[in-house]
Amino acid sequence: MVTKGDSFLTFDTGRITKPHGDHKHYYAAQPQLLSAAIDAPHAGHVVHHDGFTALFSDGDGVARIYKTEDIGKEDAKPVNTVETGAAHHGVAVPLKDGSVVTTKGTEDERHTIQHLDKSGKVLAETTECPGVHGEAAAGNGSLFFGCEDGPVVFDGTEFHKIDVSAYAGKDGYQRSGNSAGSEESNIILADNKTDKDADFERPTSVTLINTEDYSAKKVELGESYWFRSLARGPLGEALVLTTDGKLNVIDPDSGEVTKKIDAISPWKENEEWQQPGPILKAANGYAYVTDANKQELVVLDLLGDQEAQRYKLDFKPVEMAVL
Repeated sequence: MVTKGDSFLTFDTGRITKPHGDHKHYYAAQPQLLSAAIDAPHAGHVVHHDGFTALFSDGDGVARIYKTEDIGKEDAKPVNTVETGAAHHGVAVPLKDGSVVTTKGTEDERHTIQHLDKSGKVLAETTECPGVHGEAAAGNGSLFFGCEDGPVVFDGTEFHKIDVSAYAGKDGYQRSGNSAGSEESNIILADNKTDKDADFERPTSVTLINTEDYSAKKVELGESYWFRSLARGPLGEALVLTTDGKLNVIDPDSGEVTKKIDAISPWKENEEWQQPGPILKAANGYAYVTDANKQELVVLDLLGDQEAQRYKLDFKPVEMAVL
C-alpha cells in the first residue's frame, strides 16, 4: 500500500502464484502502481493482521477494514468501517473475530485505545496512553502500543500499562512510538526516548517489552538510531541498525547484544525525516539494509556466515518493503 495525499494506492509487485494440483506455478509481470484509489482524507497507517488490512485516515479518524486478499481488486469493499469520532493521527488493528483495536483522539490530543466489537460496542478501553503512536504484534497475539509515559499492551481482553519508571526521563516521560514485533517472540522491540524537551532526541538505547509478565528492559547500544532502524530476525532476535553502520543483534529474552555486524557506511539522521536515509527490513532469515550514502542495497544472512551481498542502486530509496 502506498499513501498519496487523500488516498491509498496499491502497488502490484508483479508476483503471480497459480495453484496447479499439488504444487504451484510462479510467474512475474511488470510491477506497477495501480490506478484504483481508496479515498481517505489524509491517508495514514496501514496495518495487516489476522488476514485483514486496516487503512486509517487521519483526516476523519476513520478506519476501513478489508480482507487482505481483496486489496488491489477494483471491486474491493470494506468488511467494516470504524468511526472513531474525530480526526487524529491514529492506527487500527483488526482481529480475526471481526473486532478492532483502535486509537481514539482529536487533532490536539490522543490518549485512548479501545477494543470494539463488529457493531462498534466498546469491549475494553484504556485512557492511559498519552500521545499514542504505532503498534506491533507479539507471538502470543498480544498487541503493543507506544505512549509517552510507558507503553500499553492489549492481551486480547484487557489493556496493561507497562511500568518504565526505572529509566524514564523528566515527569515520567518515556516515548516508544516505533516498534517491531515477531511471531517467534513474546517480546516487543521499541525505541526509547526519554528527553521530553528535545527537538531532536537521538537515543542510544532501546526497550524490550515482555508481553507475558508486562515488564520492560532497557538495552544500551552506545550509538544512536532512527525510526527505520528496528526489525526482527528469523528466531525473534531484536535487530537495530545504529549510526556507526552496524546491525546490532539482541537476544530478546536476556537483552544481551550477541553480535554487531558491519552493514553500511556510518550515517547521520536527517533533520527532515522524509529525506532518504538507511532502511532496515528483515524476512526469511535475511536482513535488507539500504545505504543512502553509497546508494547500495545490502543483504545480510542472519542464519549463516555468508559474506554480505551488496547491490548498486541508481536511486536513493526512501521506503522499502520485502516480499
